[in-house]
Amino acid sequence: MSTTPDDPSHSPTDVPAGGGPVGGPTPGDPPYPDTTHPGPQHPDVARKKGIRHTRAGATWTGLVIGIIVLVLLLVFILQNLDSATLELFAWEFTLPLGVSLLLASIAGAVIMALAGGIRIIQIRRAANRQQRLNTNY
Repeated sequence: MSTTPDDPSHSPTDVPAGGGPVGGPTPGDPPYPDTTHPGPQHPDVARKKGIRHTRAGATWTGLVIGIIVLVLLLVFILQNLDSATLELFAWEFTLPLGVSLLLASIAGAVIMALAGGIRIIQIRRAANRQQRLNTNY
């Protein structure tokens, strides 16, 4: 380890970054910062709009989230392998607890999808009826 004044590891602590011992620029620094622009920019880039949201990006995000959810479900099912007896009317089933909870959540999702689908059909019919009334006048 060198203790000569040229050793950068022994510089004074009050020297600002990029400055010499007196606080001025070092010989390697340019006299002013580079403020030149690379050239004309696309209007979206100039307005800082960037890349817009795409369907492919949304699909990719949905797939990644779906894969993560499936892995979590698999871990949940594998950790809950104790048998549970289910009774539905006159039938009796014995399934692992994780599988039975998964089936219950799927049934709940199907019921919610049906309710949402019925509401979408109602709104579409009302919109079509309103459009027909507006075109008659």
